[in-house]
Amino acid sequence: MVAGKAALVTGASRGIGLGIAAALLEAGARVAITARKRDELDAALDELDAGDDTFAIAGSSDDPAHRADAVAQVVDRFGSLDLLVNNAATNPQYGPLVDADLGAVDKIFAVNVVAPLGWVQEAWRASLRERGGAILNVASVGGLRPGAAIGAYNASKAALIHLTRQLAVELGPRVRVNAIAPAVVKTRFARALYEGREEQVAASYPLKRLGTTDDTAGIARFLLSDEAGWITGETVVVDGGVSLVGWEG
Repeated sequence: MVAGKAALVTGASRGIGLGIAAALLEAGARVAITARKRDELDAALDELDAGDDTFAIAGSSDDPAHRADAVAQVVDRFGSLDLLVNNAATNPQYGPLVDADLGAVDKIFAVNVVAPLGWVQEAWRASLRERGGAILNVASVGGLRPGAAIGAYNASKAALIHLTRQLAVELGPRVRVNAIAPAVVKTRFARALYEGREEQVAASYPLKRLGTTDDTAGIARFLLSDEAGWITGETVVVDGGVSLVGWEG
């Protein structure tokens, strides 16, 4: 159960993050969402249509001041922060790593690895240390095995998966920390991996389709709920079976 709990979902103006926010709201949680663009957050709030049970804070996930402000706002408005979802991510690098711009690689790790740790630190100090709770990191199947073209992103997700394990050890028993590792989910963020060739990409999946935000939202809600109360440090693969036959993302 997540009913009555207070959640913060980063990178939630659209895609996987918005889907998770909607699933938590439907289950009775109160949810704050963050993203960089105010107009996209406003559109997300309209879509969620949850009244006083949700609000939005605009800012960059790799900005320490934004993280501190967002967590403080959640605790002030909801009285606690029980559930944290680290979904915000970026990928400005595409192509062989040997040719990668190192500034782009730095940005990827700042947003995809360092920022999630920063969010955890803020949430721990503000509420989780005292009250306990659950954390979910959105990783990728690319963090479990190498793939073409987006090597820096995949490496950052591998780091996030290990960070999940490390934090599970350090924060237990008060806080559980888990992750999900999706393959290609049909979102704007992932469109470079399937746009214009969706049928071809989907044909390589045993389930013969790409993922949807509903596919990731359900397992995310479960891992954050009391029903998963004896699960921590795990990364659940949500990939339509593609890692069984070869991941090329």
